[in-house]
Amino acid sequence: MVLDFVFMAVLKLGIAGAALATGLSQCVASVIPLIWFLSKRNTSALRFIRTRIELRPMLKSCMNGASEMLSMVSGSITGILYNRQLMTYAGEDGVAAYGVVMYVAFVFIGVFMGYSQGCSPIMGYHYGAQNHPEMKNILKRSMVLLAASAVVLTTLAILLARPLSAVFVGYDPELLDLTVRAFVICAVPFLLMWFNIYTSNFFTALNDGAVSAAISFMRSLVLPTVCIIVMPMIWKLDGVWYSLVASEVLAFFVSFGFMIGKRKKYRYG
Repeated sequence: MVLDFVFMAVLKLGIAGAALATGLSQCVASVIPLIWFLSKRNTSALRFIRTRIELRPMLKSCMNGASEMLSMVSGSITGILYNRQLMTYAGEDGVAAYGVVMYVAFVFIGVFMGYSQGCSPIMGYHYGAQNHPEMKNILKRSMVLLAASAVVLTTLAILLARPLSAVFVGYDPELLDLTVRAFVICAVPFLLMWFNIYTSNFFTALNDGAVSAAISFMRSLVLPTVCIIVMPMIWKLDGVWYSLVASEVLAFFVSFGFMIGKRKKYRYG
């Protein structure tokens, strides 16, 4: 965010400045931990050592992490589709509103993603130790915590829709109203989104990359693509916004089905 401001607002580099800011931010996020792990002040058990190439565990890790790859690729594809539909039904203002909603919403979504990814190693450890009672305990507590967080975050998103949108598009009243309406509608999926995100990470922790990838593929690509193509034909611009809600609801049933269907195999419920 800081580099976006410096390169675009101060140095006037335009879209090239935005790209440069994104690239440099990734470098910073990589260099800082690299310096720490190479530092002599690092007294933790985590450090770089000499190793050798082991193809089997590397390939297994790649397969298990396929869901995260699919999510990133699918997000780019569906982003193009949403922008295309918004250009058709609302023009540049629609694309601007979508950009604001996604930019701000990611702060809220980050809570679900951060918890789910942070919880995965814990669940994976107890799964490896065959500690099924603790797996059930973690799952139960996570469900309660994330569900409560979803209610709070959805409420905050709806209440703060106008002031948050005004930060980005307050200069244009018409665009602001469009963005606020989109923000309120797109806040509703938070009530179910946590479950889909957690379930995908949950099966990654259980080393079931196939199920995790299936959930991500359906949630990130198949269902959004169908909804974004079909719903605007019926409800025009509102259909674009409501397609975000519909795809998340449908993904919930997919995730719930896998959760129920795999509970005996992994003995977490």
